[in-house]
Amino acid sequence: MAKAARKAAWQRPGSPIGRKGARKANPKYKRNMRDAWSNDDVKTLRQFARANTPTGVISLKMGRTPTAIRSKAQREGISLGPPNRAPYNRRKSGARRKAARR
Repeated sequence: MAKAARKAAWQRPGSPIGRKGARKANPKYKRNMRDAWSNDDVKTLRQFARANTPTGVISLKMGRTPTAIRSKAQREGISLGPPNRAPYNRRKSGARRKAARR
């Protein structure tokens, strides 16, 4: 009986070499991996982008990888928010600021 050929450690699935942390069998951000984007998905992405939600949070909520979120946003012409704004619309409204100054 011939011996089974052994792969190098870094080629074996689940190998810890070159990776940090535990590997998950089905991570949340890969639920919809390779699924086509529906119109509802694009609308949801636009809503998240308007709310200045970070890409990592969007990926968890939509079940897609952060790279997929970024590339789809670029293809659709959606800006994922300027970096000089607080996330999740946490900025105070104009009326509150004016009342605080008085």
